[in-house]
Amino acid sequence: MNEQRFTEKYGPWALVTGASSGLGRELAYRLGAAGLNLILQGRDEVRLQAVSERLTTMGAETVTIPIDFSKVGAVDDLLAKIETWEIGCFVGAAGYGTSGAFIRNAVDDEADMVDVNCRAVVKMTHHFARRFTAQKRGGIILFGSLVGFQGTPFASNYAATKAYIQILGEGLHHELKPNGVDVLCVAPGPVATGFGARADMQMEGAADPVPLAPVILKALGRKTTVKPGFLSKFLLFSLALLPRWGRIMVMANVMGNMTKHQS
Repeated sequence: MNEQRFTEKYGPWALVTGASSGLGRELAYRLGAAGLNLILQGRDEVRLQAVSERLTTMGAETVTIPIDFSKVGAVDDLLAKIETWEIGCFVGAAGYGTSGAFIRNAVDDEADMVDVNCRAVVKMTHHFARRFTAQKRGGIILFGSLVGFQGTPFASNYAATKAYIQILGEGLHHELKPNGVDVLCVAPGPVATGFGARADMQMEGAADPVPLAPVILKALGRKTTVKPGFLSKFLLFSLALLPRWGRIMVMANVMGNMTKHQS
């Protein structure tokens, strides 16, 4: 990774949400290694502090903001705290999923997921798109998913939130590029993080997030969407050969296997 490119175009500070685990954490480490300082958001204060301490040993300055985006006013509170920081990169990795039969899930959990995965992301993206346009440089990394390219039974609402992010990111990539702002959509397949446990899914063969992080950062400023990892590329290629109804049936089988223990 070209460290000079990152410090000049996306520095000196980056905000990474969902930084306490998974791809958010690994991207924070990679950005710290590239010379950026990090503002870290997450729900788990203990794990967030552990990420901060490792980054400090790498020479990065850090600020931790433990906050839950499902709470009213949380996004506004975070943006107010960092208003004066010179930020050049926003990584929106915070999010969670639900799974299983939609009608069996609590409606409040489903609505909260829309708030976290969509409403919080669009508010922060709008904020940083304006800031980065004004400074004529910056990078925004948004997280879609393999499930966001078609309807996905047994994760219907989660897939819908990721479809929203994918479409938003694709449009903004072209809209903001003339302003010097790079927008990248990340569409991973199953990744070994705490996501599966929270979503109550049994994900076999999930990818290690560590090698995916540099692939994502390398794509920033070069691609509209990156599909990191062999499994993600293989599944997307296989699904691309099918009509939309066929892709939905395949995903129904995949998600049905991941959630069959719920029956």
